[in-house]
Amino acid sequence: MTIAAEKKRQIIAIGGGGFGRNPKGRKIESYILEQTGLEKPNICFIPTASAENPSYIVNFYTCFSKLSCNPVHLNFFERTPNLRSFLAKQDVIYVGGGNTKSMLAVWREWHLDELLLKAYEKGVVLCGVSAGAICWFEKGVTDSWASSLNVLGGLNFIKETACPHYDGEKDRRPSVHGMIEDKKFDSCYAAEDGAAMHFINEQFHHVVSFEKDKTAYLVKKEGGNIVEEKLKTFSIV
Repeated sequence: MTIAAEKKRQIIAIGGGGFGRNPKGRKIESYILEQTGLEKPNICFIPTASAENPSYIVNFYTCFSKLSCNPVHLNFFERTPNLRSFLAKQDVIYVGGGNTKSMLAVWREWHLDELLLKAYEKGVVLCGVSAGAICWFEKGVTDSWASSLNVLGGLNFIKETACPHYDGEKDRRPSVHGMIEDKKFDSCYAAEDGAAMHFINEQFHHVVSFEKDKTAYLVKKEGGNIVEEKLKTFSIV
């Protein structure tokens, strides 16, 4: 990965919640925009994982039109713009939730993965929820398959494993524990709904809690036992 010295590289991975559920909340969304250091940043929503669900896109505009930014969204299932020039204008890229495996397949067909890496290296803030959180990691725990949770390879911008909805879906915690026991990965950054994990230059910075008492953990095996290390948390509730 080429290092862009003049700008820090940022990823904000949201475990669950945000404008998809409550477009009037705007707490984590405001935090994301603030990380650009710009008065009115350009933000692009990529709703590929939800098959570009129209109501999800409406929620995006309902939320961000009330904040100091210029919101746009990117379609792949209608006429698609020139991706290189379109993304070159963005200061924030926000990826929505849904089917991670299908999303990544579409992105790779369009070579969006390569353009996202270039944006990241230039200092564009990358963020997202659920599928849009785990896609930035080497591996993610996903429900893209209806039958069970699985481990899926991601874009590998952060060489770690991530899991969203750690407290919001009953199978998440035991599945992560079992996957570590089965040596599918050594450790996992697991975020609760209402919490976002902020990484700077590929290093964990802090958790942003935008709902009461929400956090994230680094789950790993120590001394034969699975342990959950509660991560440093900054509340904006």
